[in-house]
Amino acid sequence: MSVAQQPSRSQSGALTGSEGRLGTVAGAGAWLWGGRAACAPQQRESRWGSGFGWGRTQRPWGPSGGPTERSTRTASGGMRCSLRLWVLLASLALLFLTSLLFSLSLRGGPGLSYLESPEWESRQVKLVPNYAGSHKLVSAEGNQQKTCACNHCVGDPGVSDWFDESYEPDISPVWTRDNIQLSSDVYYWWVMLQPQFKPHSIQQVLQRLFQVIPGHSPYGSWDPARCLRCAVVGNSGNLRGTRYGSVIDGHTYIMRINLAPTVGYEEDVGSHTTHHFMYPESAKNLAANVSFVLVPFKTLDLLWITSALSTGQIRFTYAPVKQFLRVDKDKVQIFNPAFFKYIHDRWTRHHGRYPSTGMLVLFFALHVCDEVNVFGFGADNRGNWHHYWEQNRYSGEFRKTGVHDADYEAQIIERLAKAGKITVFHGK
Repeated sequence: MSVAQQPSRSQSGALTGSEGRLGTVAGAGAWLWGGRAACAPQQRESRWGSGFGWGRTQRPWGPSGGPTERSTRTASGGMRCSLRLWVLLASLALLFLTSLLFSLSLRGGPGLSYLESPEWESRQVKLVPNYAGSHKLVSAEGNQQKTCACNHCVGDPGVSDWFDESYEPDISPVWTRDNIQLSSDVYYWWVMLQPQFKPHSIQQVLQRLFQVIPGHSPYGSWDPARCLRCAVVGNSGNLRGTRYGSVIDGHTYIMRINLAPTVGYEEDVGSHTTHHFMYPESAKNLAANVSFVLVPFKTLDLLWITSALSTGQIRFTYAPVKQFLRVDKDKVQIFNPAFFKYIHDRWTRHHGRYPSTGMLVLFFALHVCDEVNVFGFGADNRGNWHHYWEQNRYSGEFRKTGVHDADYEAQIIERLAKAGKITVFHGK
């Protein structure tokens, strides 16, 4: 029976055609039996008129040809079978080598030439302190106490059940010496965001990095006497003409993302910056006293920041990167992959491959600030997605990538605003 024909049933009721459960056509000259490929039989007359195609008893005296014809068919079928077996064996060998290389990367295989040979590392470690714990400040009278001195505090429990169910204030957004190790599920998820062929020892990379930058978090715990106000400034074109500049500059922390130019746009976006979130391919030099927060997607990003602040050996990841970076070394911070996955699991709920950088920065602020105000997120009033410094308002690169779910993230921002956890300053 050819592939284009309808499936037929044997006397036992089993399908033998291309749609059969037991036997399916896998390609030219190949069949599948229980999910495994087998060489297809030669079509010859059988002793019985029905049954599984390859289980028929061949008639040596069949009228379809003499001994020469039968031997030719057998030789041709044998050659095709041998070729398919060699292809199958080669595929299995390639799969084995790929698995071996990936296994070596997870165990700290050989890294770049200027790193020492890695040693065996255990991945079964705690994610962060008190990851599953609840956060409630209770006074001596048993009443819930405010977590800050602002009018509306991010950390105040009991305001929104939806927020309290997902919010974990004890998870650190910064990767430090204290949480240098990652649990296996976080590690495997993170290294597959941008898989690398050449494995690196994550422990060695971080130990070398923390010789160049501080290995501690600059953020403390909640203080009822404090009101730390933060502005999270996105890059949306809806900032044009808003005159939000002075409002933005009035915050304690002002967080910006990727390129985010301010010169020439001060009236709408402000002129001050305290935190700038970037990855290697978007990195730029920063003014003094600005914290560069690296958002790493792979171990090579950690190698790059070490190199860019010291030897300048790395000039390329998957794209050209700055050989040297002029930033304040004492203010460099590394975004914690465990915090990255926490946002992906708890908040964006696996919508998109991973959260956008804007969403990462927003939740960074929600875990270090008392009050969070949001500017420059979402489309403009015409529904266009573009950057405020672009002349083409119809570019919409954020929505074109397909990596992030912009609509779902917009719903999260709206829900956070309704819960009183953030204030959104709408643009034009």
